[in-house]
Amino acid sequence: MAATPETSATVRVDSWIWAVRLTKTRSQAATACRAGHVKVNGDRAKPAQHVKPGDEVRVFHAGRERIVEVRQPLAKRVGAPAAAEAYTDRTPAPPPREHVALAAVRDRGAGRPTKRERRELDQLRGARRA
Repeated sequence: MAATPETSATVRVDSWIWAVRLTKTRSQAATACRAGHVKVNGDRAKPAQHVKPGDEVRVFHAGRERIVEVRQPLAKRVGAPAAAEAYTDRTPAPPPREHVALAAVRDRGAGRPTKRERRELDQLRGARRA
């Protein structure tokens, strides 16, 4: 009996990243591999590199790095609940967000700030005078 693609021992890394929904399209996964944004066990991965259960895959996508361990190699895209079972997410928690001051809001139609108001805004923003 031949092994089905869903249960084979290894699968291409670009196909697996797409199948477990770390990227929206397979071409995005392949592009990320070619750009060096995917690492398998610490080494840069080409799209055709195979992954197997126990491999650590690091994907830098959409401004953040995801660190996952392959639990089940999948070649075909599956639903979100099944995809979540195919890997163990080892991504550390993001650092706490810093408090950012809200943007100054001017009344509509108030026009440009006066010189005095502009100096006050610059002082709030911490801008230095030249």
